[in-house]
Amino acid sequence: MPKTDNSQKGRAGEAAAAFLLEEKGMKILAKNFRSPAGEVDIIAQDGEVIVFIEVKAWSYYGIEALEYAINEKKRRKIIETSKFFLSLHRKYRYMAVRYDVILVSPSGFTHLASAFAEGV
Repeated sequence: MPKTDNSQKGRAGEAAAAFLLEEKGMKILAKNFRSPAGEVDIIAQDGEVIVFIEVKAWSYYGIEALEYAINEKKRRKIIETSKFFLSLHRKYRYMAVRYDVILVSPSGFTHLASAFAEGV
């Protein structure tokens, strides 16, 4: 599949995930936030928690493939990007932080809250 198709599928998955999060009552703070370390697909506020969310939109891989797609290197980039976001947006610095993963597939959404932690 050409890269543009994958990019379009990824963006559509991220838009659908953002809608899902808003339906759950979360406030979307940023989408596709970039830092020198990498990118976070969605940053949301869930009550008193800032949530950094990685979205995977797959039509043929299952949830078992997430551990390979979101490996230690990817988690480190997300964590460093979250720190960069918090350094720019100091009003959130005292809030709890959570790292979630959302899998978007033909069978629906799988939202893994607290999918990983900074110490991982």
